[in-house]
Amino acid sequence: MFAAWRESLPGARKYLPAARDYFAASLWRRVGLRITETVKLDIRDWRPDLGEVGKLHVRFGKGSRGRGPKPRLVPAINSVDILINWWLTDVRHQFGDDWSDLDAPLLPSERRDTHTGRNRRAGDDTLRNGLTAAVQAFLPSWSGRITPHVLRHFCASHFYEQGMDLKAIQEVLGHEWLSTTTQYIHVHADHIERAWATANQRVAGRLGPRGG
Repeated sequence: MFAAWRESLPGARKYLPAARDYFAASLWRRVGLRITETVKLDIRDWRPDLGEVGKLHVRFGKGSRGRGPKPRLVPAINSVDILINWWLTDVRHQFGDDWSDLDAPLLPSERRDTHTGRNRRAGDDTLRNGLTAAVQAFLPSWSGRITPHVLRHFCASHFYEQGMDLKAIQEVLGHEWLSTTTQYIHVHADHIERAWATANQRVAGRLGPRGG
């Protein structure tokens, strides 16, 4: 679906909103951001100077038990660094001249704020509707079933299948408890068999070829 969505962008009737909605959904799919975290990102929250591939500063992460926002740094793994570079280099400046304002929203709407001169922030309903339209267009059999939260689950499951440990997945998703992260992991029916085969391959690799 995402490959077809990306290929359709140049011919979209309204290119900028289409590209923005694709960018947002790709963040949900690739690093499991919450939609509420995504809409509050500013341009300054992209920190390419941190880590090997850069990090997103999620300043408004979900806190627990009413303690307020819980910020975290999310590494731009899973090609998120390439995604953000595309967004900032090819797209974001077309929304308006606030592209160089570090306090401007990373995901803007097409409307301007008369008080600040910046673009307004795209709302969660707008981004959610963008995903809904893309699913209807490119994966209609899943219409009504793919949501931002489902993509967050997909991200967690993908990381787990790729061998990332649960603690690391917990930190990326911003969960307070590891037990919450385990509920996000969905595996294929042959997961046990594949895990057993992988483990045996690792053991064989450590032992190396046996002498005669």
